[in-house]
Amino acid sequence: MKPSPPTTEQELLERATALAGMTMAQVATLAGWPCPADLHHNKGWSGQLLEYVLGASAGSLAEPDFQAIGVELKSLPVDSRGLPKESTYVCSVPLENSPGGWDDSWVNRKLRRVLWFPVEAASTIPLPQRRLGTPLLWSPDRQQEAALRQDWEELMDMVSLGELEKITARHGSILQIRPKGANAKALTWGIDSCGNRILTTPRGFYLRSRFTAEILRQHFVTPG
Repeated sequence: MKPSPPTTEQELLERATALAGMTMAQVATLAGWPCPADLHHNKGWSGQLLEYVLGASAGSLAEPDFQAIGVELKSLPVDSRGLPKESTYVCSVPLENSPGGWDDSWVNRKLRRVLWFPVEAASTIPLPQRRLGTPLLWSPDRQQEAALRQDWEELMDMVSLGELEKITARHGSILQIRPKGANAKALTWGIDSCGNRILTTPRGFYLRSRFTAEILRQHFVTPG
């Protein structure tokens, strides 16, 4: 049975800390889930498993995973040095409807309070044997939030002006926009520079790995 949602940050952190050091196979057994041999056809499985065992309630809603306490869960694949292996998906980019300002944006709601959960992801370790690291609760400090806001505003200005096709992964110091879709045939509606509706590839907001590495360095002693 899926655990009920945690009612406090402390309860969530205690649940997460109790999982630290466990293998993915052990966590899957707790949930009553089969553990795949790899993630080639199971992208997102690790995050979904953690959401389940920790009692996340938001599902696909534009809300933090733990709605009652306003905390988002992000699993963070790390290499043998404990450094993030890849950028971190935050949420989808609204391509047609203006999201308003930063304070009301989906990105801001998702990143106000995050439970980061490092997960071993070295290619030499089979998925069932990969262990969970020590979780941490994080909120952006003043400098980090200012940088996130600036990136978001600049990127959303380009989206609103119909300059979506000009946006590359090089835009944004810590927050970037990249294509997001199960395959190249996945399309959604967007706006071109003349204000016309066009079909385009879905996009997502991602945090650069150097930014998530900075978060880990703030809380843990990591090599490099």
